[in-house]
Amino acid sequence: MTIRVIIVDDQAMVRAGFAALLAAQSDIDVVGEAPDGRRGVEVSRTVHPDVVLMDVRMPEMDGLAAARELLSPAVGVVHRPKVLMLTTFDVDDYVYEALRAGASGFLLKDAPPADLISAVRVVAAGDALLAPSVTRRLIADFARQRPAAPSGGPALRLSGLTPRETEVLELIARGLSNQEIAARLVLAEQTVKTHIGRVLAKLGLRDRAQAVIFAYESGLVAPGEA
Repeated sequence: MTIRVIIVDDQAMVRAGFAALLAAQSDIDVVGEAPDGRRGVEVSRTVHPDVVLMDVRMPEMDGLAAARELLSPAVGVVHRPKVLMLTTFDVDDYVYEALRAGASGFLLKDAPPADLISAVRVVAAGDALLAPSVTRRLIADFARQRPAAPSGGPALRLSGLTPRETEVLELIARGLSNQEIAARLVLAEQTVKTHIGRVLAKLGLRDRAQAVIFAYESGLVAPGEA
């Protein structure tokens, strides 16, 4: 099954480079491009892509506003693509808000080509792209600017998890991959996947990205903890 992708970035050379790289893959089809968020929303609603590669900072409408518009449960909008934000370390506020809005993850713009190709496939498959090496640095920065609230809804929802599920959620938020969690807890990787599925279902979360945010906002993990 071919993955339909559009690229939204205000730099023509970036769009061209990403398009050439992705179009060379047998399972990826670049079906549109846009120079700003507003046009990106229009193109997306016309061609119905599976994945939108969305730059954060753009004229007319930035990537955050565009992601919110594409992912909001608007009346009459049936198709909602996966949104993968393209970012650098200096736009952490935007990325955090994009994840809250429903983006499936983020990718550094200077990432190796193979990472971009893999990211599109991962997001298209319904998973969240939170590379451990990036998660540890960025997510903690996001949360540091927004102190966790240990009381209230998110904290109460944690009580519905088993001790093992809580442990798995904490390790996800610390940026560990499924393989690393399995090694840490001495479990099979498939067992870890099962625990993650149960955590998401019990907490009403869509994917790993939302799980990381929930862990910080509930107070389960504090910013800066190793």
